[in-house]
Amino acid sequence: MDSRDHRNELRRFFKSFVHAGRGIWETARSERNFQFHAAAACAVLVCGFIVGLSPIEWAIIFLLIGGMFSLELLNTAIEHTVDLITDKHHPLAKAAKDAAAGAVCVFAVISCIIGLLIFLPKL
Repeated sequence: MDSRDHRNELRRFFKSFVHAGRGIWETARSERNFQFHAAAACAVLVCGFIVGLSPIEWAIIFLLIGGMFSLELLNTAIEHTVDLITDKHHPLAKAAKDAAAGAVCVFAVISCIIGLLIFLPKL
């Protein structure tokens, strides 16, 4: 591999971050549920500073926030893909969208329970 190939690979690698950032930005700008989760994450971060979370608690909070954002992004990708494939009502399309939304819902509920376990003893 000569240096030109290496530079091209490096350029493609960094460009993938630009595409990922664009995907996050577009989802944050257009998806109501992502916006709700972003607002909730901000509230949790502020509360974390107020109550003085331990480093382990911060790690758990950041994992939950990152997981929630990741699942919302995947849910959006699935919804857009299904919409691209068909604009007609189809039971399998509905099942795919509902399952993706269900995954987000499960993680949100578990995140709330873990958040309560972390925050309630501090109040």
